[in-house]
Amino acid sequence: MTSGDQTEQNSSSLRRYRPSIRTRPNGLIMTMDISKTEASKSAPGQSSQECAGCLKPITERFLLKALDMFWHEDCLKCGCCDCRLGEVGSTLYTKANLILCKRDYLRLFGNTGYCAACSKVIPAFEMVMRARSNVYHLECFACQQCNHRFCVGDRFYLCENKILCEYDYEERLVFANMAYNPPPLSHLKRQTSIPPVSLPNHLINGHRPPVSSSNGDLNNNSNQGPPSSINSQNFQNPGHMKNGPLSMGAAS
Repeated sequence: MTSGDQTEQNSSSLRRYRPSIRTRPNGLIMTMDISKTEASKSAPGQSSQECAGCLKPITERFLLKALDMFWHEDCLKCGCCDCRLGEVGSTLYTKANLILCKRDYLRLFGNTGYCAACSKVIPAFEMVMRARSNVYHLECFACQQCNHRFCVGDRFYLCENKILCEYDYEERLVFANMAYNPPPLSHLKRQTSIPPVSLPNHLINGHRPPVSSSNGDLNNNSNQGPPSSINSQNFQNPGHMKNGPLSMGAAS
């Protein structure tokens, strides 16, 4: 065999054992399980398994099997952080001709979800704010009524799947309470207008009315008892509405 034939044989050997990373046609991630097994002893005259990473025989007691190939424990590594995949878990990820650990796959290709405020994708490596099952960009985490940006220690509420500050939440509860418990119509008329004054018959007939010592005469109308406030008509103090059906969301 000539040296040229030998070179051609070596190059074909490299192509045969080079790890081919298989991805699905739509480009989605493909996961493979990593199994650690004890290397089988080869019979006399037979070569041991070859590592798909370094193409050298595996002489160690244990080896890894992934992507339908055998690997040294030191050769099956993440293409980004070089961590040994057999030590960080039992699954590897392949995409864009890369073998990746879970952390680097999520950092490069994964996403946390969609922001509940702007509906845009949140990359997996970004820091987020959470309110129950909702996820938000940091810059989107603000009151969706007045755009108030929350500071550390601020209380916020998740109402109808929207984040509200404490003021807007209580204001919304007040209006909701008005819709379900409207004040009496006579009370509203008393609040908005002064009823017309009808003259007694003795005034119409030309007689002067007797002087009254009460505070409710026409000239001293402001001394009458104050009208009932709206708060006394089936309304709750907004400060006590926090215990209503809407509960405060929690950020993590």
